[in-house]
Amino acid sequence: MESTIREAWRLGRRAVADAAAIVLPERCAGCLEPGASICAACLRALAPVPARIVIPGDDLEVWAGVPFAGPAASILRAVKRDARPRLARHLAPALAAALRQVARSTGAAPASLVAVPIPSSTKSLRARGFRVVDLVTQRAGVKPQRLLRLQRTAADQRGLGRIERLENLRGGMLAHETGGLRADGLRVVIVDDVVTTGATLIEAARALRAAGAVVVGAATIAATPLRGHAAARTCRCEDARVMHPKLAGDTPGPQG
Repeated sequence: MESTIREAWRLGRRAVADAAAIVLPERCAGCLEPGASICAACLRALAPVPARIVIPGDDLEVWAGVPFAGPAASILRAVKRDARPRLARHLAPALAAALRQVARSTGAAPASLVAVPIPSSTKSLRARGFRVVDLVTQRAGVKPQRLLRLQRTAADQRGLGRIERLENLRGGMLAHETGGLRADGLRVVIVDDVVTTGATLIEAARALRAAGAVVVGAATIAATPLRGHAAARTCRCEDARVMHPKLAGDTPGPQG
C-alpha cells in the first residue's frame, strides 16, 4: 500500500512538471538561462577536478569530484529539492572521477570495491520518489549496494558544527544484509552527495567496520569548504582529466 501511494505521488509530481514544461520555457538548472535543462557553459563547469578532503581526527580516504559551488551546487539542489532525477546523469562524471581516485590512491582494484551509498531518510524518499546518491551512482556505471540503513532519525544538521554533527549522528546507522550480500569481509567505498564536516561518512564507516567490512575510502559528488576548518583543505588532482577523459561532454552513465 505504501509503495502504491509513493508511486502515485511520484507520477503526480512528474505530471505537474511535464505540464509546467509545456507552459513555461525550460531553464538551465545551473544558471536559470532559458533554452535547455543544462546549458553548455554549466556542463563545462561540471568538469570534475577530484580533490582529497582531509577530515580532522580521521584517516578515511575521502575524495570529491567537484566543489559544491556555482552550477554544480545549483544542479545538485535541483535534483534533491526539486526532484529532477533526469539531471542526475550530469553529476555522474564527478562521482565517477572521485571513485576512481579513491581506488587509485589506495591501490585498490576498482572491480574489487563495493559502493555503499549513504541511506536516504524515509521522509526524503517519500518526498522525491528516488534515492539521489543511488541514482547518481548508477549513472556513473556502478551498482550501489544498500548495506547501510538508518537506525533512527537524526536532528536537522543545518547550523551544527563538526562536533555537534558527530554527536548527532553517532550510532545512527547500522550495516545489514541486502540481496544476500553481507558487509563482513567486503572492501567497500562509501558514496554520498556532498561532504561538509565528514560526520556522516565517519558514522557510515563506523557501522560498516563494526559489521566486518574493510572501508577503503569514500567518494562524493561534491565538497563544501568550511571557513577556518581543516576539512576544507583540498588539493587539485593534476591528472583529473587523464582519469576521466569525457569531462565536459554530456555523457550519461548506464540507465539504472
